Amino acid sequence: MSPSESKTPLDWLIRISVGSIVSTMLIFLLNNYLNFWQKWPGLITFLAHRGWFGLTPLDVPLGLVQIVQGWLQLCSYLGGGILALSYVIFTREHSLRTDAARLSAFAAYIIRAAFWAVLTIGIVDLGISLLRVENLLEPLIGKELALALGRSQFRGVYVHYPLIMISLIIAFFIRSLGFVWLSLLIVFAEFQIVIFRFIFSYEQAFMGDLVRFWYAALFLFASPYTLLFEGHVRVDVLYTHFKRRTKAWSNTVGLLFFGLPLCWVILITGMWDKSSSINSPLRNFEVSQAGYGMYVKYLMVGFLAIFTISMIVQFSSYLLENVAELRDKATEEKPTREH
Repeated sequence: MSPSESKTPLDWLIRISVGSIVSTMLIFLLNNYLNFWQKWPGLITFLAHRGWFGLTPLDVPLGLVQIVQGWLQLCSYLGGGILALSYVIFTREHSLRTDAARLSAFAAYIIRAAFWAVLTIGIVDLGISLLRVENLLEPLIGKELALALGRSQFRGVYVHYPLIMISLIIAFFIRSLGFVWLSLLIVFAEFQIVIFRFIFSYEQAFMGDLVRFWYAALFLFASPYTLLFEGHVRVDVLYTHFKRRTKAWSNTVGLLFFGLPLCWVILITGMWDKSSSINSPLRNFEVSQAGYGMYVKYLMVGFLAIFTISMIVQFSSYLLENVAELRDKATEEKPTREH
């Protein structure tokens, strides 16, 4: 039995550390929702209220309900490590590679769900925009509902969000990833613009919006998808000739000092407060200024969050896989794979 499969205390510590990265990310996202959508005080505000860590006390102290909420948020962050520890305790028989495979499966699920979401939302929102611009929406569903669908917040909450939930369910049962089909759909969406513009002299803003919506999804979601299968092109003159353990060391150092920190910087700066680059468009259901276009601009900003989340999960999986290589002394005797 190789060291990477022996479940030593060091293996457990590594699993807890990497698990804490993923659990902390999920807790950060939960608290981001509580802070800016449910008006909870937030960890920093609560710590300032308590006067801890040298933070300036608040001019107006928090109320009793907010204090309770603040304690819950503080405990949630502390619970990230506890959650990872509990998982390792209940899965002591798992190896580093087992956890790596589970994290890869989780990253694949996120990407699959994102694909189905952009596919269904793109088609449905395009249909609504087409009916609206041609004045067919009101005769079909009534004036009141037609006016409501003209508001981005209503369309986001009652059309886009349910489609996202449906996409999460579809992705759970359909395990294939459809990025090849998304590429084909982008070509088709661009082709129909050409046909309608030059043959029928017809063009609307929502037609270009669909191309941009799907292309942004393809660009940002295909990156973690490619990482899932280690398909990124490495432009180097050294790495290809490294031994397997040297490659594992190179990958581990790169993940710890470049890959994961970069993703955390994007996530934190984009979601630090309500006016941040990701939070602000999502909260305000930001749409394009072009009249009668698709109402998906705020979702395109959310693509960056999905990209970062899936990359953190897959980077964590990749980290476990490379540490397993380092823990497995047998890899010293394995020849480097020829390309």
